[in-house]
Amino acid sequence: MRPIRTIVPLALVLAAGAAAAPASAAPATTAAAAQEYEGTVVSVNRSARTFRLRDSERGTVRIRVTGRTRFERIAGFSGLKAGMRRIEATVQRSNGRWVALEVERSGGGGEHGGDGDDDD
Repeated sequence: MRPIRTIVPLALVLAAGAAAAPASAAPATTAAAAQEYEGTVVSVNRSARTFRLRDSERGTVRIRVTGRTRFERIAGFSGLKAGMRRIEATVQRSNGRWVALEVERSGGGGEHGGDGDDDD
């Protein structure tokens, strides 16, 4: 009978502590900060869904593409070709690899918030 007297109060204390804990006390997820690379596509490995990008300031990096990767001004992963210049990749570290969040051709023009009225 003695072990039950000890277990029940302990369970009540643990339950009360869990209910009283604020939502911000929940464990935070550790997400790596996104990095940006810009340069020339050195090679594309279609079967591994990776490409290598040579950034003049940071060197060459291997970048993995997933189904969540967004492409802008490029026709998806199949549109990446070795030798393409001015390619920007926003990447995040995942399991020791760079994974592309977004891949785009830089310098796409557009209006960039302008009103489109060039008559001054």
